[in-house]
Amino acid sequence: MKFAPAIRAAALCTAVALVPATTAAIAQVEGRASPEFAKLFATYQRIKASYVEPVDDEVLIRGAIDGMLAALDPHSAYLDGTALERLTTMIDGNYQGLGISVQMEDGAVKVISPFRGSPADAAGIKAGDYITHINGELIYGMELNDAVAQMRGPAGTDIEVTIFRPGREDSFEVQVTRGVIELEPVTWELMDGNIGHISVNEFSADVGADVRRGLRELQEQATGRLGGLVLDLRRNPGGSLDEAVALSDLFLTDGQIVSQRGRSRRETIYYDAETVYRGDVAEGLPIIVLIDEGSASASEIVAGALQDHRRALVMGERSFGKGSVQTLLPLSRDSALKLTTARYYTPAGRSVQEGGIEPDIRVPQLSDPDAERRQRMALRESDLRGHLVGEIGVEDENLERDRLDDPRFQLTAAELEEQGVDDFQLDYAVRTLRRTSGVNVAVRGENGSRR
Repeated sequence: MKFAPAIRAAALCTAVALVPATTAAIAQVEGRASPEFAKLFATYQRIKASYVEPVDDEVLIRGAIDGMLAALDPHSAYLDGTALERLTTMIDGNYQGLGISVQMEDGAVKVISPFRGSPADAAGIKAGDYITHINGELIYGMELNDAVAQMRGPAGTDIEVTIFRPGREDSFEVQVTRGVIELEPVTWELMDGNIGHISVNEFSADVGADVRRGLRELQEQATGRLGGLVLDLRRNPGGSLDEAVALSDLFLTDGQIVSQRGRSRRETIYYDAETVYRGDVAEGLPIIVLIDEGSASASEIVAGALQDHRRALVMGERSFGKGSVQTLLPLSRDSALKLTTARYYTPAGRSVQEGGIEPDIRVPQLSDPDAERRQRMALRESDLRGHLVGEIGVEDENLERDRLDDPRFQLTAAELEEQGVDDFQLDYAVRTLRRTSGVNVAVRGENGSRR
């Protein structure tokens, strides 16, 4: 079967499971929907008989499938051999191109996130940017696979992309040199003051084990005891639900990590601590989790679990708000449906669908001169056409709270650059941990409260 790598690949921006559709369930649907199927078949016959030009069955059937899925939500999709192959090669990291995650939005190619250290990241392409032209040619309305194919190419070759960035009046051109994209899901470094910094860029296979290894190496590099840990989930679009559970379990000793709840009991699953790793591998170590508007799905599972269990302090910006689970349902040897089948909930029973994870301390990215404008125009799950509505209503003013000015954060990007600070959010988190060295910040006590 070709679906083993495909499941992992499709998990890049979502939480994916493989659940077979039962024959009984399909029969029930067919029985209820037969009158509507008659309309569909009649439409098909009319087109075949009367359209101005002959139309292939493949075109009509694919159009019908795409139309049905588009009527559901932004994350349900039909994947054929080409799409499965594209996702697989992106996860495996054996491709040459720009190093960005993109999606189609109303006919435009939207950047979900540039991978850290990629050519796109180095060229200054940001999450939320729209790519309108490639080498001067308009790509609006082009199929996503075709646009991606144009962006890929031999390492060392140049490509010019035209960017429209929300908040700016005019579009602008960016020259990018393609490179070999070698995705590193987990990276780490030891910061001043014995503060560990672990970045999780995507939730592919073995992320939990990689973070555990990174923490051990940081502890060996530290001069004495680690003073704290920054777990960086910014611009992480998500990935494997199992790896989100594994990463959370590294730092939790009891209780629930996440639950997913669907229409049937078979689709309702509870994930608990102590099922992947025993004990807290960083017991007694203060942890700060960094998130932003690009932190989605599996990232929100981890941030929500550590926040609800009071094991970490969450900083940054409100997350994307994708609280749904997609299931990969095979249709044939080389095609499948990626179908939304459940919502997930944090240990406290919060659905992050639409509202996202609200940080304990909002910290804007002051070192980005476009951050304020991009925040005003930031696209989240609640802005996507046809998104699932959260089960608990979220007031608009609550969604706008993270856009209010804070008197603590008034330095400009230029002033920070003069001080040698190129990542204000990370710098603020590290300084917070250094200031509280010896004080238990975001460490769960015996009664489960911060002390």
